[in-house]
Amino acid sequence: MKNIFVGNLSYNVSENAIRSLFEEYGTVDRVSIVTDRDTGQQKGFAFVEMSVDAEGDRAIESLSGRDLNGRAMTVNEARPKSDRGSGGGGGYGGNRGGGGGRGNRY
Repeated sequence: MKNIFVGNLSYNVSENAIRSLFEEYGTVDRVSIVTDRDTGQQKGFAFVEMSVDAEGDRAIESLSGRDLNGRAMTVNEARPKSDRGSGGGGGYGGNRGGGGGRGNRY
């Protein structure tokens, strides 16, 4: 199973448009366009799952940089969630300006 990240998508691209492009290279099991959970607006990227790794590799090689609705797509193998850096969440986040953060008193 090849999980593929597709980025730099226009905010009105359809699942069918993405599926059609990738089906030129093999069987597409699933297309998931990522949306904002609060607004429902597309975030400009999607994930495509292809069952045959070799077909997914060909799709990545062929479609990266290809134009879709006026935008050059970024296409590469998706990294597993565990490989991603922490997205910040929690902690103090450093000194954001506006006068004295933690540890500035002597």
